[in-house]
Amino acid sequence: MRRILLKVAYDGTSYCGFQFQKNGITVQQVLEETLSEWLKEDIHIMSASRTDAGVHALGNAAAFDTETLIPGEKYAYGLNVSLPPDIRITGSREVPLSFHPRFTETIKTYEYRIWHSAFENPLTRLYSLHLHGRLDVDRMRAAGLYLTGEHDFAAFAAAGYSSKTTVRTIYRLTIDGERDGMITLSVTGNGFLYNMVRIIAGTLIEVGKGEYPPEHVAEILESRSRKEAGPTAPAHGLTLVNIEYPALDSDAGLQKENI
Repeated sequence: MRRILLKVAYDGTSYCGFQFQKNGITVQQVLEETLSEWLKEDIHIMSASRTDAGVHALGNAAAFDTETLIPGEKYAYGLNVSLPPDIRITGSREVPLSFHPRFTETIKTYEYRIWHSAFENPLTRLYSLHLHGRLDVDRMRAAGLYLTGEHDFAAFAAAGYSSKTTVRTIYRLTIDGERDGMITLSVTGNGFLYNMVRIIAGTLIEVGKGEYPPEHVAEILESRSRKEAGPTAPAHGLTLVNIEYPALDSDAGLQKENI
């Protein structure tokens, strides 16, 4: 038995998220059906991040076990022949059988994009939130400083989260100013609670609108109450950019750029 790790990119517009759902087609379903047909095995996917309906990815991670002897790096090429055009495997490799994409230490990076203009852009409408009103990016950056480091992010978790702890570490939070109308929030951390990045985005947008001062974000954190934070920003503006596995990537012979 061998375990193969895939780097998965997808446009989430047409999918009910990554993980299996009863109410519609998901990325996991497409991957499992495609792999099972190609390898003539009953394939089950283990995912790193169960993104919600409408959320996109450039670098989600998924693993599966197989009896086939195809070299690990070849799975990306073979799968892409049969996958729909809105799902692509951008890297693949063999990993130890003890590896699990969700339960191994990770560094994840998400981006939330805001199209800041009087008019919606038809070329970005599926991948960014369109806002008419003025946003003060400097105020948003000041607010973001309160979120970096290790904190209890209970106030930024949607109801129904199942994590044992709400403590997470954000290593880096940046906001690119308006570049041809696009504002990009980038967040890198050791893990994220359910809807955490979208709630952070919604909260920073409120700061940018002038609804409350940047320092109020510290009070929101301290409250540990979801009611104190801003709204959950729409899913289509969010993209899972990358997932790193520091311990795995440091092993000899494993090339980080492959996954």
